Amino acid sequence: MTNPSQVQVPQNAATPGKKASTWMAEQIANAGVSHVFFLEAILRDTLNELRRMGVRTILPHTEKAAAYMADGYARVAGKPGLCWAQSVGAANLAAGLQDAWLARTPLIAITGRKPVADQDRNPYQEIDHAKAFSAVTRHSGNVTRAEDLPRLLANAWRTALAGVPRPVHLDVAGLMAEYLEPSLLDDANVPADLLKGITRPVQAAAAHQLERAAAAIRGARKVVIVAGSDALAAGAGPAILALASQLGAPVATTVGARAIIATTHPLAIGTVGSYGMAVTNRVVHEADLVLVVGAQLSDQNTHAWRIPAARQGLVQIDADATEAGRVYPNAVPVIGDPRLAVEALAPLLENYRSDEGFARQAELAMQAWRREVSAMQTSGETPIRVERLCAEIGDVLPDDGILVADTGYSAIWSCTHIEYKARQTYLRAAGSLGWSFPAALGAKCAAPDRKVVCFNGDGAFYYHMAEIETALRYDLPITVVINNNSGFGQDACNMVAKGMPIEQVRALAAFEPTDFAAIARSFGANGVRVTEPGQLQGALQDAMSATRLTVVDVATDFLCRAPDPWAPAS
Repeated sequence: MTNPSQVQVPQNAATPGKKASTWMAEQIANAGVSHVFFLEAILRDTLNELRRMGVRTILPHTEKAAAYMADGYARVAGKPGLCWAQSVGAANLAAGLQDAWLARTPLIAITGRKPVADQDRNPYQEIDHAKAFSAVTRHSGNVTRAEDLPRLLANAWRTALAGVPRPVHLDVAGLMAEYLEPSLLDDANVPADLLKGITRPVQAAAAHQLERAAAAIRGARKVVIVAGSDALAAGAGPAILALASQLGAPVATTVGARAIIATTHPLAIGTVGSYGMAVTNRVVHEADLVLVVGAQLSDQNTHAWRIPAARQGLVQIDADATEAGRVYPNAVPVIGDPRLAVEALAPLLENYRSDEGFARQAELAMQAWRREVSAMQTSGETPIRVERLCAEIGDVLPDDGILVADTGYSAIWSCTHIEYKARQTYLRAAGSLGWSFPAALGAKCAAPDRKVVCFNGDGAFYYHMAEIETALRYDLPITVVINNNSGFGQDACNMVAKGMPIEQVRALAAFEPTDFAAIARSFGANGVRVTEPGQLQGALQDAMSATRLTVVDVATDFLCRAPDPWAPAS
């Protein structure tokens, strides 16, 4: 960290106006942002102004955790998350934006930098920030003068929300913003609610695209809907369920949209793709036409572009004009807000019904799958089966609860073996191991009256367990459930499946046993170690009702394999 006594702060010209720090804090507060996440030492005057205005300022232990917290906050709050760090922490903050970029989350990351006169002279602790942020932001800009701050901050807010949301980055003058904050700006012509007035633009789909899509759907006999995380972010769940009921079409989801409709609804057929259910992949593969709503057709969501297959009809609704047809050239594109597009399709399909036998077959297949896994979900085996752990979490999660899952096996388990109700929220890491714990704290900041459960493995929890202290300092009472198998279970199972001897598997993927409940208690949090399946329900219920962070450390099998997906033979 930089010693503030070594910083030379320029004197302001004696011009009338408002300090940049005061103006910036007012805009953030007026926009309804309740929390910002930062690493010392930057924008201190702004932070103090924010606190005076009632905005909570959250100081975690790493820049990456600050970015993850802002990500979780933004996904629940539905507005940009704010995170910032001084010059030397810029690269760490940029690394934390990868998940937000992949998940399409609106974030604004702010870093400080040395003044222009110091650039290209080996400035202490500084690298080219634009390069660090280029892969994980839609835009990276410089705020050199206070008079440019209103325009550039508003543009960052607008850019983060535009089309499909993405993170953006601003570099401000002074490694701690000490050149920007005390500068005066004339805000006489700048609205006090400038940021508040910039909302996510909603584009209606063109009539000719909707008509073409409706014609394609009417020409199919078996229709299935695949909903993605962009549909979830657009609030399209009720519209999708209404259209599915009208058409009699089964609804699958990508991992990120797992809870967009109640998973026990008769038309809900589970999660598709590499991290999904075999039964879901089969049903989607059998459809004549797949209606994709706000879902990236990535290798994971399509199980390496096999589900849907190239032969199947495809209608693709997406707010991003570059997505529809990007992967499947045969897709009929509908460019616009997913919710509005689905609502607009409904009257065009008023007299159409999908094959009722197909929908009933899909429903029966889901019932058969649940019967198949019920023995594992109620198993009394030790080490505890993860299927049992997931079922117990689903039983105790409140009707409006939020579950935040990590990547890898945590994502697979939580989107296949936990059932979700209509008002519950499911968030998952888009690929960054260790994301879930800080993100869950950010989610709790956005929804203080809702119960938040973080579901991860020991491999993920090791990344950011120092944030136990952060949760206690800011009174963020979430429940952390650790699937503790003393290793990287997903990697271990894959190695075993390929025939690698167990001693080599352990050498590459196993950890020494750790009691995370004891570690939690050493911080002053609650911690309970669960080794018997009969202890699960009581431990989880107690954790949900606790008034401080509680770690439920569950001893599971190192080689408990998550469900395998299904793919066609060719």
